[in-house]
Order: sequence, then C-alpha cells, then structure tokens
Amino acid sequence: MSSRSVLIVLFDGVQSLDVTGPLEVFHEAGYRVTTASPGGLPVRSGSGLALLPDTDLDLADPADTLLVPGGAGSRGEIGPELTDRIAALAADARRVVSVCTGTFLLAAAGLLAGRRVTTHWQHCAALAARHPELTVDPEPIYVRDGRFLSSAGVTAGIDLALHLVEEDLGREVALAVARTMVVFLRRPGGQAQFSTQLSAQFAERDAVREVQRWIVEHPEEDLSVESLARRASLSPRQFARVFASDVGTTPGRYVARARLEAARRRLEDSRDGIEQVARSCGYGSTEAMRRAFARTLATTPADYRRRTR
Repeated sequence: MSSRSVLIVLFDGVQSLDVTGPLEVFHEAGYRVTTASPGGLPVRSGSGLALLPDTDLDLADPADTLLVPGGAGSRGEIGPELTDRIAALAADARRVVSVCTGTFLLAAAGLLAGRRVTTHWQHCAALAARHPELTVDPEPIYVRDGRFLSSAGVTAGIDLALHLVEEDLGREVALAVARTMVVFLRRPGGQAQFSTQLSAQFAERDAVREVQRWIVEHPEEDLSVESLARRASLSPRQFARVFASDVGTTPGRYVARARLEAARRRLEDSRDGIEQVARSCGYGSTEAMRRAFARTLATTPADYRRRTR
C-alpha cells in the first residue's frame, strides 16, 4: 500500500465540495487518489452534480488514507452495506478522515466510540444525540483523535487535507499546494468554525445587535458586562440573560471570541509587534493573549503569524 494513496468514498447525496476540495489538494501534492461508490455506479451530489467513481467500493484496494465526505446522504438511512465496507477499509488504513457530516458515517460504522470528533456546526447536536458515545466538539475546524480525523463543514476539508500534506511531505509542499489553490496554507485546526461577525446575525433584539457590533469594532475598550449593559440600557443581570438568550453564549465568551478574532486578523494583516497587537485587542498582557491562543487554537501568536504568512 502506497503511503501516498487516498481512497474517497462516494454515495448519493454526497456534498460535492467535501469530495473535490480534498481531492484537489491531494492531487496537487502528487498523491494517488481513487474514488469508489457502492457498485461502482455514478452518484449524484446533493446539489445535483453527477460524479463518476473510479471503482466499485467492494473492489477498492485499501489505501493509506480513507476519506469519507459528508452531505445529506450521510445523515439519512444508512445501509450496512456501506458502513460495513467503510469499517473494513478503515481497518487497513493508517488514518481515517471524515469531512463535514461524514462523521455520521464513521460513527454508524462503529469506528468512533469514545472519541472526540467534530462536524458541521449545524449538525453537531444531531450527531451527539444520535451517537452519545462520542464527544462532539462544535468549535474547531478539525479534530484529531488517534488515527481518526474529523473536520467541520465543506471548505474545512481543504484545511484538513493541507494539514495532512504538511504532515506527510513538509511545509514547503503544503505551501506550494495552497498557493496553487489560492487558499491559506491552512487555518489552525482549533480555529472556530464561524466568525464572531457571522454569529452576530443571530441576535433578535436591536440593542443586542448594536452591542455585538460595538464589541467586534472596539475590542480594546472596556467590554465588561457592566459596561456593555449600560450601552444596551439594561441592568447587568438583565443584559447577561437577554444576551445569552439571543446569541446562545455568554457576553464574556462572545468578547473572548471577538478579541481572539481581532488578534488573528492583526497578526495576519499587520506588522505590529505581539505586545502592540495584544494591547490593541483588549488583552491586558501578551501572556493573556498567549493563553487565549493556546486554549483555542493550540498555538502561540508568533507561530500563528508564521503559519498564516
């Protein structure tokens, strides 16, 4: 078995970008990529795109990396023919990867019991309810637990594929692939699945939306509950309750995310020193910012800057 072989499982209702995104990364890096479907039959993606596999899934040779994409077809009624074959191929693979809701298929195949996983944030609750034997983390772009790796929705599969290329062939090869595809070398796996600005759209009350906007635009200001409550013309207790109800998280956690996101952008886009970035994003010290990066992104501000440049 080649150490640079990848087998991608296809099925009706697959998310096309879950397939083609990682496939393009591995192809550019020189891997041997094979696609296989039940019976070797063409499949139709959730968006209607027809995909022609290379071979019958039952006849496919084991590969070093088994990749299972997601899509509506991974979340419905899943027959044992598919999950049993996935389990058999996984037994011979050095690593097993799921993209988006492909995690549902790996879980149905009995491969993830007791493991920490992720999937598209919209489906994390459903995955946890269907498979209580898993620890489902809705935050990261991708998660590794032993030889099993799971990623969040759609384009996160590209990030994970680039991570695997860097792991196998080194940073320079991964960087060359990323440049060819005009994407980041890779976003760190611990990065949140969606931005603070996007989550701001979820607030129903005008006052809360205004406070959210203020937080994002002024991370260096006093963003204590008391200060934010004054902006919303509410008592601190009422503000905390309303904010959590509308946004789905506490004001403190939202502020932490906003400051981390601001720091990431400034590390990526500016030449400001680490201390200056920390100060401009509301961290009391460089050590406070370093702890935030370590806790959420599993890296340091300096290493994050190096990786995203």
